[in-house]
Amino acid sequence: MNDGRLLEIGRFPVKSMQGESPSTADVATSGIVGDRTHGLFDRASGKVASAKDPRKWAQLLRFRAVHAGEPGPGGALIITLPDGTELRSDDAGVDERLSGVTGRDVELRTELAADAGYDYVWEVDGLAPDAVVTGSQTDTTEDGKVVSTMPLAFMAPGTFQDVAPITILTTAALSAMSRLHPDGMWHPARFRSNLLLDVEGDEIVENGWQGRQVAVGDVVLEVASPSPRCVMTTLPLLDLPRDRAILQTVARHNQQEFAGLGQWACLGVYASVVTPGAVSVGDPVTLL
Repeated sequence: MNDGRLLEIGRFPVKSMQGESPSTADVATSGIVGDRTHGLFDRASGKVASAKDPRKWAQLLRFRAVHAGEPGPGGALIITLPDGTELRSDDAGVDERLSGVTGRDVELRTELAADAGYDYVWEVDGLAPDAVVTGSQTDTTEDGKVVSTMPLAFMAPGTFQDVAPITILTTAALSAMSRLHPDGMWHPARFRSNLLLDVEGDEIVENGWQGRQVAVGDVVLEVASPSPRCVMTTLPLLDLPRDRAILQTVARHNQQEFAGLGQWACLGVYASVVTPGAVSVGDPVTLL
């Protein structure tokens, strides 16, 4: 049965920066080729920069990174700074330029240490079980929010993904959320998914996909779990305003079991790649 079509591809070469929406992309076992291949390493903290800690890194959402040529190992990126200046990742002094703009001593990296992590601020109540939040706490913000240091690339080794190779979101889920918080701007850009699927209706249909396979064109994916959501969904980007109610609405209305760790605020799903290949906007989507 044809269950929808691929509406948009999201590829984000640098973790937490804006990315690109190609019409066609190759999919490897590690995910969309060229996705989350780079990250900024903060020399002072020893951690990867992530806008999940908006105190330091919300500004990264004002940067954009795209591939200068075909994505792949060793390929250069073009990074557009908030003022419109363009840098190449292979420019001499790129780390110094990025450090100057971010105000922190950073290094653009393509490889991760085995113990690489990033800071995560639990800004909204109900995102995860209290035992998980307090049990992972490594710091506290000035206003009393818990900060945890999270590992990277649990299911996607060698990338700067948080968890899995592929994230999927449906238009039906966004429609469901819009009914619950109609004043919010439920733009897909807030959620930074790899594959946005155009599916009819206004229910969070992907909640029932765990353990199922999804064919997108010739690519077959296996849904591993719901996708927990974080403070990044609330931050201003493009023309979208700051809106904490986006995440509060997810936390209030879509608690899902995640990885045997209890109920988390989720929207969309994580997936692994069963059959690699290429995907194109407009490809049919079938739930197998």
